[in-house]
Amino acid sequence: MSKEEKKAARKRFDEIMGVAKRHHLANLLKNEPDENFEVSDLRYALEELGPAFIKLGQLLATRPDMVGNEIADDLKMLRDNTPVTPFDEMREVIEKELGQPLEEVYSEFNEEPLGSASIGQVYKATLKESDMEVAVKVQKPGIYDIIVPDVKILNRLAGTVDNHVTKSRTYNLPAMAKEFERSIFKELDYMEEVRNIGKITKNFEEIDYIKIPEVYPELCTSKLINMELIDGYEVTDLIDHEIEGIDNNLIAQYGTQSYLKQVLIDGFFHADPHPGNLFVTRDAKLCYIDFGMMGVVNDTFRSNFAQLILLLLGGNSHHLINQLLYMNIITPEQNTDEFKEDVDELLNTYIGVELDQMDGIFDNLMNVMIKHNIILPSEFVMIGRGILLIEEAGNKLDPHFNLTTELEKFAKDMIKSKFEPGSLASGGFNYIVEIEHLLKDLPDRLNSTLDKVEKGELELNMNHTGLDDLKNQLSISLIVSALLIGSSIAILADKGPKIWDVSAIGFLGFVFSAILGAYLIIKYIRN
Repeated sequence: MSKEEKKAARKRFDEIMGVAKRHHLANLLKNEPDENFEVSDLRYALEELGPAFIKLGQLLATRPDMVGNEIADDLKMLRDNTPVTPFDEMREVIEKELGQPLEEVYSEFNEEPLGSASIGQVYKATLKESDMEVAVKVQKPGIYDIIVPDVKILNRLAGTVDNHVTKSRTYNLPAMAKEFERSIFKELDYMEEVRNIGKITKNFEEIDYIKIPEVYPELCTSKLINMELIDGYEVTDLIDHEIEGIDNNLIAQYGTQSYLKQVLIDGFFHADPHPGNLFVTRDAKLCYIDFGMMGVVNDTFRSNFAQLILLLLGGNSHHLINQLLYMNIITPEQNTDEFKEDVDELLNTYIGVELDQMDGIFDNLMNVMIKHNIILPSEFVMIGRGILLIEEAGNKLDPHFNLTTELEKFAKDMIKSKFEPGSLASGGFNYIVEIEHLLKDLPDRLNSTLDKVEKGELELNMNHTGLDDLKNQLSISLIVSALLIGSSIAILADKGPKIWDVSAIGFLGFVFSAILGAYLIIKYIRN
């Protein structure tokens, strides 16, 4: 860092500390709460500090487990408090990114923005070549240079608080600051949003009630996006007024089904499905917009989350808590008697209640965990917030709306899909790869173990009781594993006679494996 950069960073740091003092936040660095602090002070300070801090505040609004429900609710009112950048300055960015004059690409261009945020502005225009109306999203000039030093300062502040405020270490602020840095720089790269639109378009290509805006990749760069302009209504318009030709009940259903598909089936979902990011086209299709930030969850998490949903709706607190422990959402230390009592109390309120009267149960579970100062995984919070937003919008659109029934249905479908022949075959292939890796590593591991034995670094204690029975069970287990792997290979090969369009050899192998597996389980239970 040059001398001038250090001087600028120091000046900006002093500005930030000045704003913090004015809004009664500075004492937090000394672990001494200011008695004059009010909930809205944090929001006002973040608005005053500009784009990077506004984005941070919008992120914290989704994390009541960290800042508490009161502050999170207040931060939801946080708005991009930045002035509209004059069109002449934005025109320079557009022409530089396109590499040609505006008039060469657009036959019409409305200089008044449709929307303005801290990072960019959106305009309505008409493409000259195709006569298509487009939304032109343009990044504000110099915004990258404004955000970079602020992100560095946020990283520094996170480290300072972590070192001096013992209680803050529960939150791992330095790791959060790094995650925020990755998040905001992704948002600054508009090509990331273009890629996100491509993925979600493919995921919904066979769903006719969902509309994803078409993107014009040849007119997109890291600072500019040209996409189809959606002709329709914001979902908020439907909440306030009835519109002829639009069935609000159906729109509520579309929102639920499309969001749960993203979370539980695709593992790639819109991170902020609030009504302002949902449109309804004139032919009554639901349209998502703003794909700058997306959530991603793997197969394991989706499967575990589906099981968690079914346990929650089933009302068994013991199994529910065990699932939370298994998913590392809570730790054994957090599984206190008080926590168990609160989970019991929550589930007892739903005993005997039909599914259509269980709205809000997932949000209530999250509130119980927040009450016990449990810091939740970011993907868990994103999904929980998404479910809440979809549920709130659905209830406003349709008085008889019920998300819980759809939630149970999608969770069951997710669990069932794990046991379909194709999924089992895919899983078997993965096991084959893991076994191959294990066999490759085995000689090195054996050599390492023998070295430790020779050096006296390894001590072995063996008890031979019940060894014969163990050998028998182990032999059967190995046979079951071999059958599963062989059956998977047979299905993947897709040769020979078929049963239900699946290799007969592979299918019979899975059936025989299931019988042997059941035998082992029954014998284990009896013993």
